[in-house]
Amino acid sequence: MNDRTRYRTGFHNARELTWTLAWLRLCAVAGQALTVIVVALWMRLAIPVGDLAFGIGLLLVFALAVFWRLRQPWPVTSIEAVAHIAVDIAALTWLLYLTGGATNPFVSLLVLPITLAAAALPLRHVAIVALLAAACYLVLIPWHVPLPVLHDAHAGSDFNLHILGMAINFVITAAALSFFVTRLARMLRARERDVQRDRERALRDEGILAIATQAAGAAHELNTPLSTMRTLLAELKREHADDRGLADDLELLAGQAERCRDILRELVALGSRQLAGTPQRMSLAAFVRDSESRFHLLRPEVELSIRIEGDAEAREIEAEPSLRHALINLLSNAADASLAAGSARVELNVAANAAQVEFGVRDFGAGTEAELVARSAFQSSKRDGLGLGLALAHATAERLGGELRAELQSDRGLLQRLRVPLRGRTANASPRA
Repeated sequence: MNDRTRYRTGFHNARELTWTLAWLRLCAVAGQALTVIVVALWMRLAIPVGDLAFGIGLLLVFALAVFWRLRQPWPVTSIEAVAHIAVDIAALTWLLYLTGGATNPFVSLLVLPITLAAAALPLRHVAIVALLAAACYLVLIPWHVPLPVLHDAHAGSDFNLHILGMAINFVITAAALSFFVTRLARMLRARERDVQRDRERALRDEGILAIATQAAGAAHELNTPLSTMRTLLAELKREHADDRGLADDLELLAGQAERCRDILRELVALGSRQLAGTPQRMSLAAFVRDSESRFHLLRPEVELSIRIEGDAEAREIEAEPSLRHALINLLSNAADASLAAGSARVELNVAANAAQVEFGVRDFGAGTEAELVARSAFQSSKRDGLGLGLALAHATAERLGGELRAELQSDRGLLQRLRVPLRGRTANASPRA
C-alpha cells in the first residue's frame, strides 16, 4: 500500500470516527442532562447544578458546531478527530470534577474515548488520547468536589448508590461500544466491497487498455495493405469494365474497402478527441439519429424502434465517441438476444432531464437470470462473441460518471439502462489511477 492509499484510508477513518463521535456526543449531552436532573431534583443531592449545566451547555454548542462542520467539503484529518476527542475528555473531566472525581462510578467512561480512537486512528494519535485520558484521571484523584452523600453517616446508602452508578455506567459503556463496533463493522464491510469493485474495475480496464493498444497498432498496420487493395481494385475495375458481373463484385469490394478506410479514420479521430478531451456537442436527437444510422449499417436485419420522451429531443449532449460505441454495443447485444429467440425487434427509449440522459435498450430474447448476472468483463453468452461489448459499455458509463444496469422484463426480454450526464464527465468520474 503506497503513501497515497494510506492517506486516503486514514482520511476516511477520521471522518467516519468524527461522525460517530458527533452522534455519541449528542447522546452524552442528553444522558448528562437527565442525570443532573434526577440527582438534583429526585435524589435531592446538593450538587453544583449551575456549573454542571454550564459544562453540558458548552458541550451541546460544540456538538451542534461539529455537525455543521462535517457538512462542509473540507477534509477531516486525524489531528482534528483527536481534537474533538480532547474536547469530549475535557467536558467529561469537568463534570467528574464537580461530582466526586475519581470516586465517581462514571469515571471509567474516560476509557471509552481511547477505545473509539484505537478503532480508527493511527497509533501515535491513540497514544495522545490515552495520555490525555490518563492525565485527567490522575488529576481527578486529588482534586475534585466531593459528593455530599459520600460523606453522609449512612455508609450503606453510599455503597448502594455507588453500585447503582456502576450498573448505569456499565449499561452506558456497553450500549456505546455496541453502537460503535456495529457501525465500524458495517463500514469495514462496505469498504471491502469498494476495494473488491475497484480491483475488478482495474482488471477490466487493464484488459480494455491492452485491447485498445492492439487496435491502435492494427489500425496503423492495416492502412498500408488497405491502400494497396484499393489501388488494385481500381485497376481491376478498369481492366474488366466490360464484364458486368465481375464489375459489380469489384464495386462491392471497393465499397467495403472504403468502409474499412472510414473506420480506420474514425479510430484516429476518436483517439485525437479522447486525448484532447473535447467531446462533440450536439442535440440529443442528432446523437440518436447518428447512432441509429450506424447501427442499421451493421445490423440491417433488425427492426429498431426508437421513442424519445418529452423534451429530450431538444436537449444537448456532450457526446464522446465512446458513448456512441457503448450505445451501439448495447443495441447489437439486444439484437443478438432477440434474433436468438426468433424475433427481430429491439426498442430504444430515450429520456432526459436537466442533468442526465437515460438510454433504455430492450431486447425480446429469453431474458434469463443467467443473462442478468453475466456482467463480468470478457465473458459472453454467445458462441462467437468476444465478450467485449458489455465490458466497454460498463467502462464508458463509469468513466463518464454514469451507470449501466440490467432489468428482467415481466413478459420477456432484458432492459439495459445506460445513464450518463448530459454535460459530460462529472467531478466524481475522474479517471482512476
